[in-house]
Amino acid sequence: MKINLPLVALAIGAFGIGVTEFSPMGMLPIIATDLGVSIPAAGLLVSAYAFGVLVTAPIMTLAFASMPRRRLLVLSMGIFTVGNLISAFADSYWMLLAGRIVTSFNHGAFFGVGAVVAASVVPAHKRAGAVAAMFSGLTIATIGGVPLAAWVGEAIGWRAAFFGIAVIGAVAMVAVRLSLPPLKVQGESDMRAELKVLMRGPVLAALLLTVVSSSAMFTVFTYIAPILQVETGAASGFVTAMLVVYGLGLALGNWLGGRFADRSLDGTLIGSLTAVAVLLVLFVPGMHSHLATVPLVFLWGIASFALVPPLQMRVVHEAAEAPHLASAMNIGAFNLGNALGAALGGAVIDAGLGYPAVSLAGAGTALAGLAFTLLLRRGRRGLEAAPARG
Repeated sequence: MKINLPLVALAIGAFGIGVTEFSPMGMLPIIATDLGVSIPAAGLLVSAYAFGVLVTAPIMTLAFASMPRRRLLVLSMGIFTVGNLISAFADSYWMLLAGRIVTSFNHGAFFGVGAVVAASVVPAHKRAGAVAAMFSGLTIATIGGVPLAAWVGEAIGWRAAFFGIAVIGAVAMVAVRLSLPPLKVQGESDMRAELKVLMRGPVLAALLLTVVSSSAMFTVFTYIAPILQVETGAASGFVTAMLVVYGLGLALGNWLGGRFADRSLDGTLIGSLTAVAVLLVLFVPGMHSHLATVPLVFLWGIASFALVPPLQMRVVHEAAEAPHLASAMNIGAFNLGNALGAALGGAVIDAGLGYPAVSLAGAGTALAGLAFTLLLRRGRRGLEAAPARG
């Protein structure tokens, strides 16, 4: 089988971004202790990255719309590398926070542009597979990269983990530069028209659903390391193993979500959100047992990422005239959910309600997403039935 070097380069970049986005969850107690801050304060490092993605995804997409795609991808990974180097050399909480914000600037542009580039370097009948190949880097990051970063953080220190991630960024820069043609932009897009599409009610509703649904995941996942250490009584090896198990669940959930979403978008969303809510309620008593934690974490990973394909398809469907900007905005919406979820979990901890209450808060958010999904489906059916009655 012939190796497609441009897709490999893009997958390396996606791998690095996946590791830098999710690795702080596994290192949260270490970072908090080393910098002398609380667990919720350390959780804000996750929120800061997510808010950075939310703000910069559309800005980068619009500001660099005319830049050749290869140059933009290299620039994106350059920003990624610098941000992680700042984090690696951070000697204070605020410097680490700044590093996380700088790193976030690359996220939306790389995935938004990278997906289009991946589809352009293969024949038309292989485009879906090419995009999946690029995103396989993100999947590999959740299975192997994030647990490895957590292990490095425990064994050597969290700064070493960020330095290693910066090296991945440098490798991705070189790989993209050497494997891709310049890929100049053909024609000019009408940004005003694309922004107008995003202001439509159905598009905004789809983006809001992404925010609510993803926040259910990150309310709990942000604090998974301290939850396992405190409530399960787990050693660092078990925490690392659970990150691997969760990553395997995410990979399987992403595949299942894509297959079922082709049959029914709403059905997949309803089933997945219901499963997330039920599993997080079961995790309240289950987190006190090593034996119960393993299957619950795996199934929760499946249910959480089964949401991603239908959420992405919903937004692109509702904003068919502006798919690139809509895709970037959905990445921003996903990260807004990340930030809000981390903030909600932190607020529960700050209120002294305990880690089991964090799981209940995540379940409540999933139920809110389920209620919103049912409301939107009812509204669409009403609109479809109106012409028939007329």
